[in-house]
Amino acid sequence: MANILAFAESRGTALRKVALEATTLARTLADSTGGGEVHALLVGPPGVGGLAEQLGRYGADVALVAENAALAEVDCEVVAATLAARAKSAGYRAIVLGFSAQGRDIGPRVAALLDAPIASDVTDVRAVGDVIAAKHPVYANKVIATLEVSGPLAVVSVRPSAITAAESPKAARTESVQLGADPAASKVHVKQIAEGAKGRIDLGDAPIIVSGGRGLKSAENFKLVEDLAAAFGNAAVGATRAVTDDGWRPHSDQIGQTGRQVSPRLYVAVGISGAIQHLAGMRTSKTIVAINKDREAPIFKVADYGIVGDVLEVVPALTQAVKEAKAGH
Repeated sequence: MANILAFAESRGTALRKVALEATTLARTLADSTGGGEVHALLVGPPGVGGLAEQLGRYGADVALVAENAALAEVDCEVVAATLAARAKSAGYRAIVLGFSAQGRDIGPRVAALLDAPIASDVTDVRAVGDVIAAKHPVYANKVIATLEVSGPLAVVSVRPSAITAAESPKAARTESVQLGADPAASKVHVKQIAEGAKGRIDLGDAPIIVSGGRGLKSAENFKLVEDLAAAFGNAAVGATRAVTDDGWRPHSDQIGQTGRQVSPRLYVAVGISGAIQHLAGMRTSKTIVAINKDREAPIFKVADYGIVGDVLEVVPALTQAVKEAKAGH
């Protein structure tokens, strides 16, 4: 049996969606190696330990809690040191975390501190004997490579939404742990956080994403995308690089090779031709719906469902259909 350590990413005293996905994956790995325990680490301000019960619902046997008033904002240097210190003292087969903005910073730090191999931006992980096998999209998501990580410990960061968080209730016990580094000695200090619009679902957390491209013809027509996302109720709005470069949407909405990489349950591409750079950011979505008047558009090659038509006519009709369907339930 091998125990697995998961980093439960939080913001303040609220869990991020990637925390539940990392815990779910850690549970799967632990069960596949003979039923070891899952230890989920919470690092944050006083009160973050209250999230232990929620982690237990998703398969954590132990919630490791490191609280400090200086951690009202995340300190990746401190988190990495704490993960590494725990791994050295307790011994684990793998450390699992999300490939989020925090995870991209923390994962390599942990691997360096432990002199351990790391598999980043993976979409699936399995334990095969003494090897951790991880699937990783390459060549702009055109190919899925299988990485085999050997050795006593592996660091794995999973692409947000690639793993579906699933409940596997455990009576998680709580254990206090010491921070691996002094926050006051950190080389980086957060001075200010500029938040986006209140009430918006983050692209990495959204189960549904509606994205728009130049096929919308103008910034004003992006309201059609927003209306469709609002009709779903649990959808975020994305955009192509061309749209953000033209100033129609903020760059934080950009999806693609140089933007956000997402894997929602449903991705609706509105007026997007399907340039390879955009496909690199959304190809791993569970279901893809494309709306474009050009039936030869590359986006249709990756779409599960395609609608050939003028987005200015199709999207309002689709929005109305979604509203009616939801009203019927």
